[in-house]
Amino acid sequence: MKLLRFGERGAERPGLLDRDGVIRDLSGVVPDIRRSTLSPATMQELRSVPPSTLPRVDDAVRLGPPVGDVRHFIAVGLNYTDHAMETDTPIPDEPVIFSKAPSCIAGPNDNIIMPPASRMLDWEVEIAVAIGEHAFELSEKEALTVVAGYLISHDVSERESQIHRGGQWIKGKSAPSFGPLGPWLVTPDEVPDPQNLNLWLRVNGVTRQSGSTAKMIFPFRYLISYISQFMALEPGDIITTGTPHGVGLGMKPPVFLKPGDVVELGADGLGRQRQTVVLRV
Repeated sequence: MKLLRFGERGAERPGLLDRDGVIRDLSGVVPDIRRSTLSPATMQELRSVPPSTLPRVDDAVRLGPPVGDVRHFIAVGLNYTDHAMETDTPIPDEPVIFSKAPSCIAGPNDNIIMPPASRMLDWEVEIAVAIGEHAFELSEKEALTVVAGYLISHDVSERESQIHRGGQWIKGKSAPSFGPLGPWLVTPDEVPDPQNLNLWLRVNGVTRQSGSTAKMIFPFRYLISYISQFMALEPGDIITTGTPHGVGLGMKPPVFLKPGDVVELGADGLGRQRQTVVLRV
């Protein structure tokens, strides 16, 4: 299934994308796509609903983040060798874990809102997972069983705040609009090999990132197991898993986003996003 949420910000309704690419309204079946919806029992209930029986939704509708009311947005840094090298950072022996504030989450095509003081606004295409069950101290063998779905994540980053303001990455990762998710939450049955997904990003039509999850230092299975050794993962938690090479910081000289820039990004089977950078006033 490809689950989604549509409508105005703060009033999104649950939906799904049928096999013909038509958005269908799920609000008669579940109230939202959120923590309780991601349980195995509810997901199985949704699979039993024939999409053709659901109301059709106008294709022009705004898409929101496909998971609502996220309480914990966990991120992994430096998880592709080529990205670590381009930023002159040692390849980590263990995953680098940080958080993004859930208040940064936005829809896949919402504007990126640039803070007025920003001078180093950067892009990062990533693939995230949504957790569907309580999970603590999982083995690697168990890890993928708690994944409710995969989705595209844009880890928008203000590098000055991230790097030069005291060493806490969350500072540069958490402004409103810095976490576009979606367009869809794609269930694992439609992602048979998450370690073989191509992902890409373009700025103003120019390809800046092109990579594959096959080149992740720490694969999905390892990351979920590793993170669960330090914290209990709960339904609705999002884990975004790192970006390949090609970020603005790694270019020589560095190149950063400015108002009016258009960023497009996507991944195999997970859809695509498109954002315009606008200055916050």
